[in-house]
Amino acid sequence: MKRILLLATGGTIASAQDAHGLAPALSGDDLARAVPEIADLADIGVRQLMNIDSTNMRPRDWRRIARAIVEAYDEYDGFVVLHGTDTMAYTAAALSYLIQNSPKPIVLTGSQKPMGDSFTDAKLNVFQSIVYAVDDRSHDVVIVFNGAVIAGTRGRKQRTMSFNAFKSVNYPSLAYIRNDRIIRSGDALARAHGVMLPKASIDGPRFFDNLDERVFVLKLTPGIEPEVFELLKPRYDAVILETFGIGGIPDYERTTPGALTFKQAIFDWVDSGRTMVITTQVPEEGLDLGVYEVGRAYAEHPGILKGDDMTTEALVAKTMWARGQSGDPSRIEELFYQPVNYDRLPTA
Repeated sequence: MKRILLLATGGTIASAQDAHGLAPALSGDDLARAVPEIADLADIGVRQLMNIDSTNMRPRDWRRIARAIVEAYDEYDGFVVLHGTDTMAYTAAALSYLIQNSPKPIVLTGSQKPMGDSFTDAKLNVFQSIVYAVDDRSHDVVIVFNGAVIAGTRGRKQRTMSFNAFKSVNYPSLAYIRNDRIIRSGDALARAHGVMLPKASIDGPRFFDNLDERVFVLKLTPGIEPEVFELLKPRYDAVILETFGIGGIPDYERTTPGALTFKQAIFDWVDSGRTMVITTQVPEEGLDLGVYEVGRAYAEHPGILKGDDMTTEALVAKTMWARGQSGDPSRIEELFYQPVNYDRLPTA
């Protein structure tokens, strides 16, 4: 029987109602006891890392989770992280970069209803996460939720109340779980696009710990002024710019004498040694700066990184990770474009 470590962090799955609303209250041991069927699937260990609403999850907590997995890596055959849904996609992406090429599965799950709710989805999500974690073909970081298995870099919370809260963005779910049966699907698309699949069983895991947390996501809105980049400079090393459409950035003349254009502000940001990642605020199908004139000027400027079809959640985590490994722009670019855990497909 395989050994699986449950890492409890809080979230809705562990919450109970009090006078102030839902708040994490149940321990990891409580959650494991609530799903006794998992004892027939694996030898279950439990470790309580924190007990917080996932709204309060920070990069230092991502590192804490990763370190706990690394410390126990040789003792267990797989890991299931019980996590709140609101920031689960960010944590799954971060773990994908902090623990790469893992031959052992690292599964994140949670629920839309607390474990103690009469109509909870928590029990099935925990059970199916263990089902996936003990399967010999499972590896790397994934989200298991409502029967879907989503690569850790492709998940996004799409619904606030429904049980099918998560979707896989710009990439098919890796598998589906029907009761206790796993139906795998996602590898075929990667092969069709010539994407190198994870070599977990060949190369073994790679562990990282450093992150540059000074990363900001800026969403363009009509009328936003380019001077916002000057305001960000004292506090941030990198900006992930969510553009309009397929890569549109405003290109109108400023009426105030001496006022910056977007092109001037963005080029100055990059030329000062900071990182600029350009993506789209449209949820699906990704970025292509070469289509419209308002985006083409940025396509070849040195130091501007293109998010292609990656999720914003993955871009945040990958930018923090890449900058955490090196301050050299060339090395950051090399790390950024290196595919990790299905995080990007090349644009046509």
